[in-house]
Amino acid sequence: MRLAEQEALPTVVANTVVWVAVVVAITLVISLGLAQFLNLEFPGRRVVRWALIVPWAASLIMTSKLFVWIYDYYFGVLNHALVSLGVLRQPIDWLGDDATVMGAMIAVGVFVSLPFTTYVVLAGLASIPDEVYEAARVDGASAWQRFWRITVPLMKPAILVALLFRTLDAFRIFDSVFIISNGNNPNIETVSILNANELLTRLNLGLGSAISVLIFLMVVAIAALFIKGFGAAAPGGLGED
Repeated sequence: MRLAEQEALPTVVANTVVWVAVVVAITLVISLGLAQFLNLEFPGRRVVRWALIVPWAASLIMTSKLFVWIYDYYFGVLNHALVSLGVLRQPIDWLGDDATVMGAMIAVGVFVSLPFTTYVVLAGLASIPDEVYEAARVDGASAWQRFWRITVPLMKPAILVALLFRTLDAFRIFDSVFIISNGNNPNIETVSILNANELLTRLNLGLGSAISVLIFLMVVAIAALFIKGFGAAAPGGLGED
């Protein structure tokens, strides 16, 4: 009951939905392009594939702190580069302005999410027989038609797996959001940050536990939706002979 009475709850839930939806959507779009590129034969492909793992293998705290330095108003590489190129007239306080901090957080979320999602999509792409594409070329299908009518439908199970894990991970993520937002900006607070603040900072164990239950229920609901999607994507549907 006390959780429903919290004035900040609608804003926190909205921030969480925006964070998860935008991070997952951008990650998936970029991963589809990266997977297509990494599936091609070119010199140094193995090195590029190995390099893609680095953001995933590195500590999330270390990566987030690196981005904090990149976004720094005075010494950050981003402001220096944009001002030098004439894109900006003066530096921007990326992490101090409510208008830009959410975008800065999303960029970090996408960066750390790309390796896993790309490799899952790449695995699905590699499983498609070349004969299918060859038959489509013979029939006169364009590259765009082959992508939408062959690649996407046959990769639907892999895409759903990537979406499920990335959505759940983005929903529960705490480290990068806390470090980028400094953990004390109510305008961009997500449920994971609110939960940590109530439990650890304010020592409000009752409300913090209620938020934990809310997070659990939302994660279960998301997982159930994706599992239903797996059934629709599987040949013949799940549970059918």
